[in-house]
Amino acid sequence: MKRVLLSLALMVSAIAIQAKTLVIYYSYTNNVHNIVTELTKHIEADVVRIEPAEKGLDYAANNYAIGSALISAIRNNPNDPAAYPAIDPVNVNLADYDCIIIGAPLWWSNMAAPLQTYLFHNGSAMAGKKIGLIVSSASSGISGVEGDAKRLIPDGDFLSPSLWIRSSQTSDAASMISDWLKTIGYDTTTAVEDIEADQNIGKYTIFSISGAMVAKDALSLQNLDKGIYIIDGKKFYIK
Repeated sequence: MKRVLLSLALMVSAIAIQAKTLVIYYSYTNNVHNIVTELTKHIEADVVRIEPAEKGLDYAANNYAIGSALISAIRNNPNDPAAYPAIDPVNVNLADYDCIIIGAPLWWSNMAAPLQTYLFHNGSAMAGKKIGLIVSSASSGISGVEGDAKRLIPDGDFLSPSLWIRSSQTSDAASMISDWLKTIGYDTTTAVEDIEADQNIGKYTIFSISGAMVAKDALSLQNLDKGIYIIDGKKFYIK
């Protein structure tokens, strides 16, 4: 009975449920940008757009020769940082999120090179997080992009299925996104409650979002860093 009352007290003191979601995307033709714009009408999320460091490149010139060369360099040396094109700095704390949705164009059956650069350097920080993948392409299948995502985020908890929106379907993105969010159970996947760090919680064992135990029989949250934790089977964001 005491445990039930403690749990109820914790629920009452928590602030409103909200999704801690980050959308990361790259877009050259703006198809993915339009898709992400539609996505943010359906969910609450922070958004980061990846931009190449070298400006003014015409990726469409000579049958997308520049993009083809970038993808070839990554294919030939996927573990070499020098194989990935430079991108503008991205200032975002991935620890603040438990769900990350990636918006990716398809380049020659692979994920667009600038987006691969970001994930190459930051994929390890996404371990244990829910990962959703939205892919835009003209016609080719998306298995290569899914493979790149899982290679670059080896310990991500990927939501299935990925969402494939062909270029010709961009105008129908609203209904496709709505259906996809229901299919992957987005609302239940990302339900997180805010809680103050000085909250007295009683006596609970606390786990990180990846399932590792971080505190046993904790009476408060004061010694924990800001982030998402699992307490009594529920996800809480410590502010």
